[in-house]
Amino acid sequence: MNYSTIFADARSAARSIALLSDECRQEVLLAVADAIDQQQESLLAANTKDLALMDSQNPLYDRLQLSVERLRGIADDMRNVAALQSPLGHISKQRVLPNQLRLHRVSVPFGVIGIIYEARPNVTFDVFSLCFKSGNACVLKGGKDADNSNRAAVSLIQEVLQQFSLPTETVTLLPATHEATAEMLHAVNKIDLVIPRGGRKLIDFVRDNARVPVIETGAGVVNTYFDSEGDLSMGRDIIFNGKTRRVSVCNALDCLIIHRNRLADLPDLVAPMTEKKVLIYADEEAYHALNDKYPYLAPATEDTFGTEFMDYKLAIRTVGSIDEALQHIALYGSGHSESIITNDEAAARRFQAEVDAACVYWNVPTSFTDGAQFGLGAEIGISTQKLHARGPMALEELTTYKWIIEGEGQTRP
Repeated sequence: MNYSTIFADARSAARSIALLSDECRQEVLLAVADAIDQQQESLLAANTKDLALMDSQNPLYDRLQLSVERLRGIADDMRNVAALQSPLGHISKQRVLPNQLRLHRVSVPFGVIGIIYEARPNVTFDVFSLCFKSGNACVLKGGKDADNSNRAAVSLIQEVLQQFSLPTETVTLLPATHEATAEMLHAVNKIDLVIPRGGRKLIDFVRDNARVPVIETGAGVVNTYFDSEGDLSMGRDIIFNGKTRRVSVCNALDCLIIHRNRLADLPDLVAPMTEKKVLIYADEEAYHALNDKYPYLAPATEDTFGTEFMDYKLAIRTVGSIDEALQHIALYGSGHSESIITNDEAAARRFQAEVDAACVYWNVPTSFTDGAQFGLGAEIGISTQKLHARGPMALEELTTYKWIIEGEGQTRP
């Protein structure tokens, strides 16, 4: 396979789509959304082939699985992206210099964006919608677990692009091989930006081996601190939703930190999780509080904390103060999403000020860390770094800028 040609074709497509009107982009995205609704049967058939090759007990199974409801959600997200204001052509700075040069800083596409992701076929559609809306071509490298699903999705998108006489290389799916990953990571001057979306192992590999710019997304070791002034009823709902809404996603709760003064409430706080048979790994104090009161219980070890479970598992750490809670998060958090449950506004404000994470919540579950929930339409992923983008990466984060300078023949002395 000639990867140089593939990347060159993507670069050519990027130049073409960068010139499209936003009305054209919107029309194409709406047509893709309609095609998803119309071709549900073929998309689900391809997904069934992938599911048949995965153990249904694998935590990634839920991420891999498509359904009529999920496909409708994907189509609706694409329509939402289509309706959003274009991120291109925004003037973020402008000035006239003393020599009368006129300067404007204007948002523009990156060009070609490479995405490496695991068993999440919805990402194929999300990435295309955001990249296309922001004027970028995308080169995708999915995991082998979702290869049939991804190929069906890309085929659908390319059919719509052909209907509009647009280059099909606007979206390209590479083989699900290690060779393809290496080629993408070494595509200097061919791919402008690579974004890995997956677990810590994938992200570390991409960061350690890439020769092109990388933005890290995905891995989330997520904590929620139940403060001494936390509301029990509210806390019960927040913790249950944060842990069990979807355990395989990066914003799912991994560790409950509880103030020692509230250990008597711990059995009530976690009681709803018996419904989902959540296995709790509790430190010594929490274990004593839950023993004989919660059926799925095991002692925690130091390896428990800092683990992204992606499963019906939860760690519990007991602390004596907000200072200890902050220390725990600083030591074990991944900079993704953290939450505090408290009626003490001063404690909440301190928590939000001191926690170093992309998203910091007060009396809200971390399950809201999502581009669509933030009103961004969809997301490429959740950036856990601080360079360029942080938190949900949507349209604005898929642009860079250039300076436009105008004058009347001025020369520099």
